[in-house]
Amino acid sequence: MPSAFVHRITKYDPADRDEHGSYQGAEEAVSDHGPVEAAYLEAISAFAEAAGIDRLEIREPSVTGLVHLGGQPAVEGHGLGGLFPADLAGYHDGAEVSLAVALELIRVMLREQGAWCRLEAGDVFAVHVGRDQYVYVGSDQPCTDAVARTRELGLFAEPLAASPYAAEPEVTEAADEGFWRSVRTELAARQGLLLEETPIVNVTRWHRLTTENLNAVRAGLGPRALLTVWPDLQPDVGAVLTALPSEWHIEFVWEAKDGTIRDVVADETEHQELAALVAEARAARALPLYADERSPLLQAVLPDSDGVLRARW
Repeated sequence: MPSAFVHRITKYDPADRDEHGSYQGAEEAVSDHGPVEAAYLEAISAFAEAAGIDRLEIREPSVTGLVHLGGQPAVEGHGLGGLFPADLAGYHDGAEVSLAVALELIRVMLREQGAWCRLEAGDVFAVHVGRDQYVYVGSDQPCTDAVARTRELGLFAEPLAASPYAAEPEVTEAADEGFWRSVRTELAARQGLLLEETPIVNVTRWHRLTTENLNAVRAGLGPRALLTVWPDLQPDVGAVLTALPSEWHIEFVWEAKDGTIRDVVADETEHQELAALVAEARAARALPLYADERSPLLQAVLPDSDGVLRARW
């Protein structure tokens, strides 16, 4: 986010905060789906206009996962229905949208319907929506008129040094030709691999890789996806189930009878249900669920078509 001029836009009067900055007033920490929400969107639009921005880039998009932290329940389709197709094509890191669509995405985030992303215009402008109706707008310009307009709308624009939702990338390796050479080397040694494709946070697509289908799978991967390579699924599904320890919480991945690859998160209390679910599976593998326990063979992020890695996983 541009660090020159960052404002926190809220409906919370700073006079109602305690010495620690916590709000103690009567405003509810949820969207009213009405005039206050409309005021937020108009204020953000005013900041964008002041910065000369009419298009924004989606960064680090996500949808609801196992745990939904919002104060309101997530909705079917993560609130993206009408903005993107059911398969979420066009909702990916780096996708450029009009200001009108960006404002609708902000509405979805204010309502905590399930989707979340950063919205940016290079180093010039950015919008981050936090929890409890906190919105952070950064610009390379002071946007004095927009600050005044925000006050007219009954909201508060407080200057900050930085947004607490600034991106913190973790994976920096690009899925370049060197990465794909390593994939081919692993394939030659193992005869098969399991590829976990994550184009959106909490959205996973699975692929069983062979030397024959590698190029076709590679051509169909989503823009800027995080790619994680695991050993292939094991054909003896019963042995995979038997090998689970007495206490476990894992991601179970299997190839169904129809050839689709599915996954489910389960623990030891659901062993019977899991066994019934995968009774006709062709192959399976249990993967660690927690990041500090996961040790994939390879992991990298797809660069853009010009070879530059811009995704911030």
